[in-house]
Amino acid sequence: MLLAEDDRAIRHALERALTLEGYRVTAVADGVEALAQAHRTPPDVLLLDVMMPGIDGLQVCRVLRAEGDRTPILMLTALVETQDRIAGLDAGADDYVVKPFDVEEVFARLRALLRRTSPVGPLTGVPKPQSAPDGQIEAAGLRMDVQARRAWRRTRELELTRTEFELLELLVRNAGIVLDHSTIYDRIWGYDFGPGSKNLAVYVGYLRRKLDEPGLPQLIHTVRGVGYVLRED
Repeated sequence: MLLAEDDRAIRHALERALTLEGYRVTAVADGVEALAQAHRTPPDVLLLDVMMPGIDGLQVCRVLRAEGDRTPILMLTALVETQDRIAGLDAGADDYVVKPFDVEEVFARLRALLRRTSPVGPLTGVPKPQSAPDGQIEAAGLRMDVQARRAWRRTRELELTRTEFELLELLVRNAGIVLDHSTIYDRIWGYDFGPGSKNLAVYVGYLRRKLDEPGLPQLIHTVRGVGYVLRED
């Protein structure tokens, strides 16, 4: 694991806690060191502070993603506005934790990111989506190549982060089925962050922006008080 945090006290505390949790941690103090270390010894997961001097966490994300590096990235941020979170997702981050945070939440989000090497399958008892001959899955005008991690709405390819892709895959595999919040949290993050969390709503909103097109029906529908469903009305 690569940890980049400019606050010495937070960096040392996280490094100790993560080491006790069983992670092998390389801790650096800024974005320049983070990029150098990531190029020298690619980590399994990155834990990046957003606001660092020089090259900040968002710039580190952009550089790595531009290079084709798909290593899971968890951002640490003191910025709580939705637009700030969207900026992190747009830069290529997979998830975020808002400061001040509980270290157990950091552990839970890291576990979820590291589990994502396994494909997200349909829920038990739910009909499978249409499968194309080459192993792709299709539903509601969407086509996904899970192995290549590519997705299209009709002929337009979608540029998705890791979390967006896996959320869309879960919805496509269960097209027409209303998935409740706790089920989605469990399948995508591996942890239910409770009714007060806006994490899922942020990701759904951002995914909708990438899916929606003028003149075409909305695909992800909100079932108030329950969750979300993918269907082409």
